[in-house]
Amino acid sequence: MRQRTEPAGARPGHFRKLLSTRSGQLSVVVTVVALVGAGGWFAGSRMQSPADAAAAHQPPEAGPVTVAVERRSLTASVVAQGSVEFASSRDVTLAGLVGSPDSGAGDAGAGDSVAQRVTKAPTAGTEVREGDVLMQVSGRPVLVLRGTVPMYRTLGPGASGGDVTQLQRALARLGFNPGSANGTYGQSDAAAVSRWYKRKGYRAMEPTVADKQQLGTLEAAVTSAQQALLEARDSGGESGSKSSGSGSPGTEPSGSGSSGSSSAGGGSGTSGNAAELQLKSAQQQLDAANSALLAFQAGYGTKVPAGEVVFLPELPARLDKVSVKTGDTPTGPVATVTSSKVVVRAVVPADDAKLLHKGMPARVETTDGTKVDGDVVALGADVPKDDAADTDKQQGTSGGDSDDTSAPVPVQISVPSGKLAKNAAESAKVTIEVGSSRGKVLTVPVAALHTSADGKARVQVVRGGKGVGVAVEAGLSADGQVEVAPASGATLKPGDQVVVGR
Repeated sequence: MRQRTEPAGARPGHFRKLLSTRSGQLSVVVTVVALVGAGGWFAGSRMQSPADAAAAHQPPEAGPVTVAVERRSLTASVVAQGSVEFASSRDVTLAGLVGSPDSGAGDAGAGDSVAQRVTKAPTAGTEVREGDVLMQVSGRPVLVLRGTVPMYRTLGPGASGGDVTQLQRALARLGFNPGSANGTYGQSDAAAVSRWYKRKGYRAMEPTVADKQQLGTLEAAVTSAQQALLEARDSGGESGSKSSGSGSPGTEPSGSGSSGSSSAGGGSGTSGNAAELQLKSAQQQLDAANSALLAFQAGYGTKVPAGEVVFLPELPARLDKVSVKTGDTPTGPVATVTSSKVVVRAVVPADDAKLLHKGMPARVETTDGTKVDGDVVALGADVPKDDAADTDKQQGTSGGDSDDTSAPVPVQISVPSGKLAKNAAESAKVTIEVGSSRGKVLTVPVAALHTSADGKARVQVVRGGKGVGVAVEAGLSADGQVEVAPASGATLKPGDQVVVGR
C-alpha cells in the first residue's frame, strides 16, 4: 500500500483539504508568484554594472597631509659606526745583532759565530714597562726603554748623540745613575749598564776575546815603538861622541892636514844625518802606535749591542701581536705594541665632518650595551696613523691626506682610562653632539618648510579648512625636525596643523 507524505510541520490532512478546493488552489499559486517576484527584486537590487562598480570604488578626493606643530628640545648629532682599539700601535724591530757578531750569545770566550735564534718569544697581551725584558735571543736579553730616537747602532765608549742621552736618562730613571746626561758614553755609563744587566740577571756585553787580543797587540806595538826610539837616541848619542873625538884639537892624522881634516869632517856629517833620520822615524812609529791604541781604547769597554735595546715613545706598552716564536731568526718585526689607552675610531661623511671640531663631547655605545662618554681628540690628518692595517680599518680612507674633499674623514674619540678595554676590537656606535636648542622650541618636520618667491622660509598652516602661509625663521635641524619661530606679525603655536604633503 502506498503512503502519502505531507510537508513537515503541516497538520495532517490540511494540505489535502486546501488543494481539494478551487479557491485553495488559487491561493497557493498567488503565494508562489509573490515569493518568486520578491526574490527577483532582491537579486536585482544587488546587481551592478561594471561602470557602477568602478565608480563606487574610486578613492575620495585627496586632501593635504598635515602634522601638528610641537614644542620640544632639539639636539643635532653626527652618528657613525666605529671600532674600539688600543692606541699608538707600532711594530717592534730589532736594530741589529743581539750580542757580539763573533760570540753569538755575547759571552766572552765563545770564540765562534753562532746564528741568532729566539730563545724566549714575547707573550701577546702582556704589559711591558721600562727596563723589562721583551724577549731573549741566543740567551741574551732584548730590553725596553722609553725614548723617541730609535736604536740604530751599538752604544759604547766614545759614542755620542741623542740616543746616548736617552740611554743615560733611562738608566737614571731605573736607579742606575751614570752621572750627567751629556750625550757622550763614558766609563760611568759603562758601569751603570753593567749594574743594570746584573740586576736583570744577565752579564753586560764586555770586551770579547778578540777585543782583548787586539788591545794586547796595540799595547805591544806601543812598547816596541818606545824601545826603538830609545835605541835610536842611544845610537845618535854615541855617533856624536865619536865625531867630536876625531875632530878634537891635537889629534891630527898622518898625511896632509887639509885632506885629513876634510876626510874627518865628511865622515862625521854622514853619521849625524843617519842618526837624525833614525831618531825621527822611531818617534813617528811611536806616535802612530799611541794613536792606534788611544782610538781603540776610546771604544773599548762595556757596550750595548744594537739589538739589545728597543726604545718606545710610550711606556708601559701592551704587546698586541707577536710575530716570532721560539727558534725563529728575529728578522723583520718581532711584535706589535700598543698603548694601554683605549680609543674609538670612526669614519664620518665629509659634510658631517665640517660640523665637528676637537673637544666636542661624544657618546660611545658598544654592542653589549656599554655606554661611555668621551671627547673628539683628532680629525682627518690629525688622526695618528699606526700601521698599514689601520688603513683597512678606516675603510680605505686616506686619513685626510687626499685632495678629494668629498672623501670620508676619520675621527678619533678618547675615553676615560680603563674604560672599554674589555671591548677592544669590537664595533661601537659613536654619537657626537654638534648643537642643541636653548630649551624647548617650536618644531615642524623638515618637509613642512619651504622657501617662497621672496626668499623667506614659510610653512602652510590649515585654518578654517584652508591653507594659510606663515612666514618663519628656521633654526637648528635634527632628527627630521627643524626649529621655527614665527616672523614678525605672524602667529604659530603648538598644535597648529602644518602641511607636509598632499
